[in-house]
Order: sequence, then structure tokens, then C-alpha cells
Amino acid sequence: MTSAMRAPRSLLPLRLEDVVFAVGGRRVIDAVSVTLEAGSRTVIVGPNGAGKSVLLRLCHGLLQPTSGTIAWNAPELPGAPRRQAMVFQRPVLLRRSALANIAYALAVARAPASQRKTRAREALHKVGLDALGAHPARVLSGGEQQRVALARAWALNPEVLFLDEPTANLDPGATHEIERVVGAMHAAGTKIVMVTHNLGQARRLGDEILFLHQGCLLERASVDRFFRQPASAEAAQFLEGELPW
Repeated sequence: MTSAMRAPRSLLPLRLEDVVFAVGGRRVIDAVSVTLEAGSRTVIVGPNGAGKSVLLRLCHGLLQPTSGTIAWNAPELPGAPRRQAMVFQRPVLLRRSALANIAYALAVARAPASQRKTRAREALHKVGLDALGAHPARVLSGGEQQRVALARAWALNPEVLFLDEPTANLDPGATHEIERVVGAMHAAGTKIVMVTHNLGQARRLGDEILFLHQGCLLERASVDRFFRQPASAEAAQFLEGELPW
């Protein structure tokens, strides 16, 4: 088989080694080393100010570490379509229809023009928003906007999806829909790495927990073990509500 015919190497695992991110001399992320493997759903929890969202942005590449290394198994090439995506707590949507938001992301990713509308419609269908494709994205409800953001990411077929508090401030019905979509993306083969303050959600959507405290990774455990028998005193205090959220 020629090199041109070989399937691209997987992005994963993602390896972080002694990663530090400092602001004004304060270590927001302090010497974190962890390897994120394919398959399992990784949920990052911890008290307010622990550095959860910063760690997610470092993994995605929005921030660069002050020191240490962050390396994909197969580095993303400059100018090539990205193979990983991120959805934020407050979705960033363009002043155009829901369908056009997704089609624009596909255009940026250099998807063939003839495929963009079809793929955008398929993505909207997957998140249950077929009927709202022509609606201006910015007038949709908060939950619908978040589903558009997820559809936009899903249309790109990412190997890895980073989620930063995707259901914060949403009502239970909207939260359920977002969780359904995230579960479907995982079932389709996308690695999920998510930050949440919702411990019930962490139980429902996670396979493993990363517990951060004051910028340090204090614990990595299966969901069952973390909630049943946390290994660190700080994690136990967090689960008992004794650390600030």
C-alpha cells in the first residue's frame, strides 16, 4: 500500500507532560501530566478556579503552555482541516441561519462545495433541528443554539470533541437533549473530553474522571471509583460540598 492510500494516523493519544500555564506569575495549571486515550469519555471536574477550562483550551490549542509539552499522536498539519473541535458554554454563532452556520464551518474546513449543504442538513438532523435550519441561529433558544454548535462540530467528523460546560444555565429538557447528542457523538466514534460542574452529568456521560484542584491533577479514576471511593482528601471534600464550586 502506498503512503497516499494509507489511512491517516489517529490523533490520539494526546500526551501532556509537565504542562504549566502561568498568568502574572500564578500557575493556573501546575505541572499536569496525563495521556488521553481513544474510546473512553473523559470528564474533568473540580472546584471553581481549579483550571478546568484552561486545561481544556490548552488541549484544544487555543492556549499555549508556559512550559511543558502537549503532543498529539499525529500532529495536525498547518492549513489542513482540523480533526478535533471544541464547543463552549456560550456558543459563538454567526449572523446567519442555523444551516448556513454549519455550511460555513464546512467551507472553512475545505469540504467540497457540492457536499456542504447536504452534510449541514445531516448534522442538523442528528441533533433534532431539521425544522429550524432556515431560522436565524442567534434567535434560537439557548438549548437550540448549543445543539447548532454541536451540529457544526459533528459535521466536521472530529476524532476528538472538547466540551466546556455545554449545559450550564440550560433547563432540564434542553440539558437532556444536549446529553443525548453528546452520547450519540461518542457512539459514532468521537472521543469526548468534557468539563462540567454537574456531578450527575459526570456520572451519566463519563467513563473516567480527572479531578483538578488549584491547577494540579490530583486524581484520575473510573467514574464508579471516583464517586464511591475518592483517593484524595480534596476530592472527598469536593464531593461532600466542602470546596467552593
